Amino acid sequence: MTLLLYTAGVLFFVLAILVSIGLHELGHLVPARAFGGKVTQYFIGFGPTVWSKQVGETEWGVKAIPLGGYVKIVGMLPPGAGDLAEPQGYDEEGRPAYKVRKSNTGLFAQLVSDARAAEWELVGPEDHDRLFYRLAWWKKVVVMAGGPMVNIVIAFVIFLGIFSTYGNPSDVQPVGTQVEEVSACVLPYDEADRPCAAGDPEAPAAEAGLRPGDEITAFNGTPVSDWDELQGLIRDNSDGEAVLTWVRDGQEMTGETSTTVQARPGTGADVDPERLTEVGFLGVSPEAARTTGGPLYTLGEMGTMAVQTAEALVTLPVRVYGVGKAIVGLEERDPDSPISVVGGGRIAGETASTDLIPGLDRLVFLLLLVAGFNFFIGALNLVPLLPLDGGHIAGALYEAGRRGVARLRRRPDPGYADVAKMLPVAYVVASALLVMGVVLIVGDIVVPLSVLPD
Repeated sequence: MTLLLYTAGVLFFVLAILVSIGLHELGHLVPARAFGGKVTQYFIGFGPTVWSKQVGETEWGVKAIPLGGYVKIVGMLPPGAGDLAEPQGYDEEGRPAYKVRKSNTGLFAQLVSDARAAEWELVGPEDHDRLFYRLAWWKKVVVMAGGPMVNIVIAFVIFLGIFSTYGNPSDVQPVGTQVEEVSACVLPYDEADRPCAAGDPEAPAAEAGLRPGDEITAFNGTPVSDWDELQGLIRDNSDGEAVLTWVRDGQEMTGETSTTVQARPGTGADVDPERLTEVGFLGVSPEAARTTGGPLYTLGEMGTMAVQTAEALVTLPVRVYGVGKAIVGLEERDPDSPISVVGGGRIAGETASTDLIPGLDRLVFLLLLVAGFNFFIGALNLVPLLPLDGGHIAGALYEAGRRGVARLRRRPDPGYADVAKMLPVAYVVASALLVMGVVLIVGDIVVPLSVLPD
């Protein structure tokens, strides 16, 4: 049963990601067609073709490596002066006749020329007004933003469904002053996960007689109905005795204790006991509930996620380098390090097959995993660098700005933005993404992360 559930979890995640990829590419294809563009290919995956079918002018298919997808929109690169002229007519098979200048200025310049030539090999005599680069700048933005925005919408729908019903597992708030857990002893801060041992001082709450399920109603005679208020009173009571009042099974009870506990700084060599502040301590944890919310709450949470994702993208190369060091055994892998689709599938399988997590919680975790991947994919593709969608969006916005300035200054139209000039950057970015992807995949196989306790 465990193997079956593990396999089911992996398949669920893989299928969900493949569907997300397919919808991402539809996010490009649908507006491109709506604006009159020509889309010749729609594929999920890379590498050798597993299956394809020609429907009208578009070839639909699946490739062997399910790590992405693409749509081919004709005319992404404009002809460059000196590199590639507008077609000077067409041959008997409808192929454009053009001139390509072999570059003598370096490898990247030749690659740009070759890319332009390859682009125009797909252009027929009827396609002149359907080329992507000739679209209005705002249409280019809509087409290129369509893919990542689909991923973000998928994430929003999943988050909204969970936050409005189950609640947000990352936003848990105390409910009143109900006690959920009573600590048996006071532990050093860096040993909080170990069980109590002989010699550990008894926690004040246990000494007073509090039990899980009790509802604290007063502290030193001050009525309390909010956990934050109670917590403030406890922390401020560093000078000694405390009288607690609580209700258990409808009966009011009272107990005395001292909330002053000798600071226990821990055992780490880097701990400075002189920097610790002694405060009141009781040793109880409140009953808590997940926060629920609708569309506005979900948008707010996704705004926070966007900031965190931006920070993660900035530090991504460094964090991937850390995974690389973990692969060769130079250090332990950081539990917060990024993972690949392989790692995501592995975590999905573990989650689906464990009996340490209740069934509903497992389903919610799997859905959140899918939503998180979609949100990250959407955010990554909006980075304004080629070959990512954001690079084409940046090119369209640059074109709009340049043409707008020319109109204001009553100067000639500068024409379309030549994104082909940024292809050297695209090659570097693509190579970096490929290397990082390989490192993460290897890391998820050699030093995998796990959601389960050791």
